Amino acid sequence: MPTVAQLKSLYRVSYQLTYIMTQPIHLICVDNRTRNIYILAGYDEELEFQILPNGEFADEPN
Repeated sequence: MPTVAQLKSLYRVSYQLTYIMTQPIHLICVDNRTRNIYILAGYDEELEFQILPNGEFADEPN
């Protein structure tokens, strides 16, 4: 179950992706191991985000 902080960040990034950037969101799921929310977006599925339980975004080099 996502935390309140994660849900707030998820709403913010979803709004920016769909209404500001007009990018589709393909997948939103919770990683049961880390409890991070994972978002896959973009026309070519090139945008990836992970939201930590504290609501911050994970910084991972690609």
